Amino acid sequence: MKLARHARMQLLVAFAGAAALLGLFVRMRGALGPEPAIPLFVMLGLTAGAIYFLSLYGLEHSADQRRATIVILLSALLLRLLLAPTVPVLSNDIYRYRFDGQVQALGWNPYLVEPDDPRFGTLQVPSIRSIPGYNIRGVYPPLSELVFRWTWRILPSPAAFKTPFILADCLVLAMLAFGAFRGQLRNWQLAAYGWNPLLVVEFAASGHNDALALVLMVAAVLLLDRRTSLSLLLLTAAALAKLFPITLVPLWLRRLGWPRRNWSGVAASLVLVALCLWPYRSALRQFPITARQYEASFHGQNSSLNGLIQVVSGHRELSLGTGLGIVAGLALWFAARPRRPMVAAAAVFAAIPLVSPTAYPWYFTWAVPFVILAPSPLSVPWLLLTVLQFLSYNVLIGYFTLGAWKFDRFMLVLTYAPFYTWLLVRAFYASRRGCLPQAGVAAASGPPGREPGLRESAPPEPQFPG
Repeated sequence: MKLARHARMQLLVAFAGAAALLGLFVRMRGALGPEPAIPLFVMLGLTAGAIYFLSLYGLEHSADQRRATIVILLSALLLRLLLAPTVPVLSNDIYRYRFDGQVQALGWNPYLVEPDDPRFGTLQVPSIRSIPGYNIRGVYPPLSELVFRWTWRILPSPAAFKTPFILADCLVLAMLAFGAFRGQLRNWQLAAYGWNPLLVVEFAASGHNDALALVLMVAAVLLLDRRTSLSLLLLTAAALAKLFPITLVPLWLRRLGWPRRNWSGVAASLVLVALCLWPYRSALRQFPITARQYEASFHGQNSSLNGLIQVVSGHRELSLGTGLGIVAGLALWFAARPRRPMVAAAAVFAAIPLVSPTAYPWYFTWAVPFVILAPSPLSVPWLLLTVLQFLSYNVLIGYFTLGAWKFDRFMLVLTYAPFYTWLLVRAFYASRRGCLPQAGVAAASGPPGREPGLRESAPPEPQFPG
């Protein structure tokens, strides 16, 4: 039974959801102390996920109200503020960021040095627990390395080093809030991003640099139809912060009409690439070597389809090649057809962690803004998968107690089975009705010339049907 569609009901839902999530995250902050309680953390994350979905259901099935928008926005900021002061314990990536920034401040090229180099023994500030990877040279794209350099100079402590990434996450939230205040997005879409438990944890608690690419990518999509050259520049910057946006370059070039026109935008993007690479030019030949070393060291981390292909085929190279082929094929498929960039971003960015040999929980944040802005049959199962990624942190229980870093297959099944089952069941019933969604996004295609997720006079199909 649908909730009553009136403003007072939505305000009540917004207050209730915000209060419940804030209470859980206060408790979660305690679980992420110097001696992290991982089982409690996982339980709190899953509970927050249940409240998250109940809240989204209530928000979608009630009339939008400006005061509810304010409650959602302020509570989303408070959730981030709660975890921002904590020292990262779920991932040691922040310590690698700091190392790369510190060696740059000393005049070294991060792509040519390793953290376990004896020359830097006095620079290493150990994390709560160290994980493999200390013998690998820098792997982060150059724009991220520049941010690490600047951040080290002004915010060197582990907790403060998260600041640029938290701010990037908040900028995405601000863009969605702007759309909600203008009536272009519904409040449930704002809450779907602002209240997503995994997003809050990965950016506010762990400080992953993926948020840099995410804010640039969202801005690039929103500006594509109005400022094409600037949009391409933002897409280029996103790929220079984290590599995954590079998959949409063919689509952007096609939308820009290149090579027939927009040479100035392409030239500006190439200049940006050159400027970011110039400080690290001495290591250009090292990039492919380090990439191969990284892939060999971190293969089989929380993977789903890639791991299944490897088990069935018995060949690691085949599983890797199949994954690359799927992503490349999907990217070219969208580039060759008049698909909306928001839809393409949602599909391609969702496919990458599903077929990748390495799929850490924060990789599943990449598609979140786009499955929200372009509601489709992929939206709800993907948001569910982000919540279930809390189960993947089960690996830390064995690692913290025994030093064993191994993903449990049963936990992998619990994490991924609901997502794939949801998609298969939906595809089965859609095929019986003769309306099988194309690439999982047909329901979001909308009328020509209008980006999915921007509300029109006719109400969209409910994502959380009653």
